[in-house]
Amino acid sequence: MAFDTPDLRTLNTRAQADIEAELPGTNARLRRSNLNVLARVMAGIAHGMYGFIREFLSQCLPWSKGFLLRMWAEIWGVFQLSAVAAQGPVIFTGTEGSPIAADTRLQSADELEYATVSDATITGGVASVNVIAVVPGIAGNQVAGTVLTLVTPVFGVAASATVDAAGLTEGTDDESLDGLYIRYQQRVQNPAHGGNVADYEGWAMDVPGVTRAWVYGGLDGDATVQVYFVRDNDASIIPDATEVATVQAYINDPTRKPVAATVGVYAPTAKVINYTIVAVPSTPLVRAAIEQELRDLTRREADLGGTILWSHLNEAISLAEGETDHTLIAPAGNVVCLSNEIATFGAITWM
Repeated sequence: MAFDTPDLRTLNTRAQADIEAELPGTNARLRRSNLNVLARVMAGIAHGMYGFIREFLSQCLPWSKGFLLRMWAEIWGVFQLSAVAAQGPVIFTGTEGSPIAADTRLQSADELEYATVSDATITGGVASVNVIAVVPGIAGNQVAGTVLTLVTPVFGVAASATVDAAGLTEGTDDESLDGLYIRYQQRVQNPAHGGNVADYEGWAMDVPGVTRAWVYGGLDGDATVQVYFVRDNDASIIPDATEVATVQAYINDPTRKPVAATVGVYAPTAKVINYTIVAVPSTPLVRAAIEQELRDLTRREADLGGTILWSHLNEAISLAEGETDHTLIAPAGNVVCLSNEIATFGAITWM
């Protein structure tokens, strides 16, 4: 039976009635009287307590995604993933033989700080050193060629270093409650079965940054498992080689995958969708709105080996704020992905 929280007026009336019952002959409804003030104060306190209880109860169940979700998830062995620091190689230049100590600090143009993880020496005029972001989070990821500046000068070493071709990757933010709930729900609805499809999906998504996973069996022969995954919150949803290796190592842990299974972890191949569109009106604001709608559509409907319907693309463009008419020239039909492909947003050519 539902519990109805009494409103403030009802609580005030009850308080007045209780006072009059305990003090026969008094009138607690007389404005500005001490008893009337006391009744209003008591009603206000009770109303606040009712509000707290209702809010507390509303967050007790896991699907409310309230503060108790973490406790529900931990019962099932699902823990909220902490932020992970970005890391990768950078190239220093300088005088031959100049040393670079571990924990040498560098800074990006947006004032993010990084530290070298080991000692190094300039050899042949250069040194490749792995660095890690001091503050964990997705903001620490950097593309190849990004210039980092030494916080404190190092004798014989150039004041700036360049991020290597591999980039600084794997940085992720603290897992959101939405992400935690998805993994909790997956675990509850698919308890461990000794290595079925749901087990492999859950193991892949336990790795920070992994948001979706797909599992196939037998493509590489008997007793083989193939796992594909994406990282929707990164600049590119397609994982790089380092991120693939991280998931591979996690699943291969002897405490997880069945001993007899041979597991291969792969990054999907991007099926890049490039658009040619005539927009009416063709203003910067309308163009930006159309691009955002198409990006959102791709995020919602992109699936490994899936199809994005041409009609859905047109619908997304029509939903853009300010758009009154359009012609979608390319793609000219449904976007169909192969079994190892996933659709990604490319670029728009405006006509």
